[in-house]
Amino acid sequence: MVLTGAGISAASGIPTYRDHGGRWQHNEPIQHGDFIRDPEKRRRYWARSVAGWPAVAAAQPNGAHRALVKLERAGRIPLLVTQNVDRLHQRAGHQQVIDLHGRLDQAACLKCGNAESRDQLQLRLLESNPYLERFTADLAPDGDAHVEDRLVEILEEPACLDCGGVLMPQVVFFGGTVPRARVEAVSHALAQADAMLIVGSSLMVYSGYRFCKIASQRSIPIVAINQGQTRADGMLALKLKQDCQTSLEALVNHLGL
Repeated sequence: MVLTGAGISAASGIPTYRDHGGRWQHNEPIQHGDFIRDPEKRRRYWARSVAGWPAVAAAQPNGAHRALVKLERAGRIPLLVTQNVDRLHQRAGHQQVIDLHGRLDQAACLKCGNAESRDQLQLRLLESNPYLERFTADLAPDGDAHVEDRLVEILEEPACLDCGGVLMPQVVFFGGTVPRARVEAVSHALAQADAMLIVGSSLMVYSGYRFCKIASQRSIPIVAINQGQTRADGMLALKLKQDCQTSLEALVNHLGL
């Protein structure tokens, strides 16, 4: 089983949350509870998302994503679990993927559940807030960007087209809970695995780290490809402190795939 994190998408132009030492490189992301309860925090999120979404929408899979597709097609990877919300694995052609933290390309109403594509929502946001169309910003992880407070204060928040309720990206924000069905599906797949490969994740977030604990308890060997430290360094059978793309491309070449 493979578990991927933000490091695998860095070569596709999507920033990572942490540096090689596991330290935050940007402001801490929005918390789940803040988004639900605080209209001001939601305005801030959507203002930053308008500026950051185009880069995620335009991002293309890199060699690391494509290498994992080749390994899947060769029967080496029954399941890939990703902590990323960029859908680059699916766009590369990977079939058996669990988006542990959801997907950024869709939003849903918290009241009625009506879903809307992020591309359509972007058009509505720019129509309501045309000043943001001319705004450029420094990118942050997961479609986030740095936007001035004065622009956040005047943002018109999007509402559900069906009932006028609050829209939320279909992702698990920090402080949120991964749906139980996803956790159980990953745990079941891990029970069938003979090894676990970590690619581009510091594992600082418990939602991914928990599976390393399970693998370790079951004596399933864990290998990590990550340039910086990981929370599971003490559990690893092997660690490659190398670039994800370079390592995985070398692996598929060695296997003749």
